Amino acid sequence: MILINTDFVTGKEIETIGLVKGSTIQAKHVGKDIMSGFKTLVGGELTAYSEMMNEARAKATKRMVQEAENMGADAVISVRYTSSAVMAGAAEILVYGTAVKFK
Repeated sequence: MILINTDFVTGKEIETIGLVKGSTIQAKHVGKDIMSGFKTLVGGELTAYSEMMNEARAKATKRMVQEAENMGADAVISVRYTSSAVMAGAAEILVYGTAVKFK
């Protein structure tokens, strides 16, 4: 499966199938949340949250790809990611794009 953020695939003629998406809401356990709270006092990367967001992006992307494969797509173009805080320590990741088939 080709995932690309442009609205074309170089050298390929495409046929649009439709919108595909994947999402997840992730949270870290309270121990890591407390440790990250302390880290905000001294500064630096909040690695627990970086890991959480990377895991969330991977899960959301996998779900989007599965949806595209179920539609018979060869690629997803115009891929975009968005995130939002759902509550303290939890974030939603949404990935979406256009499923296409090669002609």
